[in-house]
Amino acid sequence: MKAFRQLGFLKLTLGRESVPEDHRVLALFRNRAELKKAYGDLREEIDRLKDRIKQQEGVTRRVQDTLAALESRLGLSETAYPALVFYQLRRLWQCGHEHLGRFCAELAVQQDERERRRHLAEHNRRQFAKRQSAEHQMRMARQLADHERERLSELERRHARLHRIWHFFKRRALEQAIAHARAGADAAEVSLAAAGQALSDVAAEPIPEFPGLSLEGRRAINLAVIAYAEVLCLKLAPMPLLVMRACEAASHREVIDAYGSRSECEALMGQIERAEARLRPHASLSREIKRRTERLRPLVRYRDAVEDAIPMAEFLASDTDAAVTGAGPMAGVPNVLAENTWDIHGILLR
Repeated sequence: MKAFRQLGFLKLTLGRESVPEDHRVLALFRNRAELKKAYGDLREEIDRLKDRIKQQEGVTRRVQDTLAALESRLGLSETAYPALVFYQLRRLWQCGHEHLGRFCAELAVQQDERERRRHLAEHNRRQFAKRQSAEHQMRMARQLADHERERLSELERRHARLHRIWHFFKRRALEQAIAHARAGADAAEVSLAAAGQALSDVAAEPIPEFPGLSLEGRRAINLAVIAYAEVLCLKLAPMPLLVMRACEAASHREVIDAYGSRSECEALMGQIERAEARLRPHASLSREIKRRTERLRPLVRYRDAVEDAIPMAEFLASDTDAAVTGAGPMAGVPNVLAENTWDIHGILLR
């Protein structure tokens, strides 16, 4: 019997020890699943990195080929001069793009400062009105609380003076009035605390986050940039072929052999230098841009009146046609939006 009892004890002991073993097995399976998932994620990341390395190797190879081709071109005089003209034309196009980009950035900074000040002023005005209202409610609540406390104190003093036996009925009436007055005083104190909390909430209200440039501001900036682009085109109006060649060079990555002999290339480089000088800002530039902006403003149309900040290109066509037929100082102005002159679409604010 004693041996059977020992065997039973051993059986019970083994049964109790099997529970932790089950937990350890489950933990091992769980860890194995997590490790497999982490391994799969790492393999995917490795594959992505390998793809990026292959793409970068391709880009590097193309750049090396371009540099090698350019080096071979620059080694020969008959191909070096067309290459110089090509890159100077690209530089001329990039010069106009940079002028527009700086102008747009400066206008955006100025407009941002104005709208931030206006945003803060509007917040201060709203806060002033809220504070005035909260302070008025605070004064009214304090006056009511003072009045209720004084009324309660007066009733309690009157009740204290009625200590004779024949004042029984008067005391009972005053006790009822005191109960009502105490309730009124408590309600007034609650109102005073609520008014004080409202005033504190107004004082602690943070300045709302600036939402960014308004639609009107972005439209005004875009219209000024378009006007500036047209002013730059006007400055190069005597050189329309040069502008076309600059646009063509900007749209190509490889050198174009279409600039003629060495003497013709030198003449083109002289024209490019004069064109860059024409594009430099001068004292009367702001007046020209303002005048051109006022000329364009009545013609502006947008596809979506409540969302779009970039005007439709069609609205410039009528102004360009009128300028060309008039043969005046605005003749020869291209539709900078339709032709994407100076890569203007990459500059305009959305």
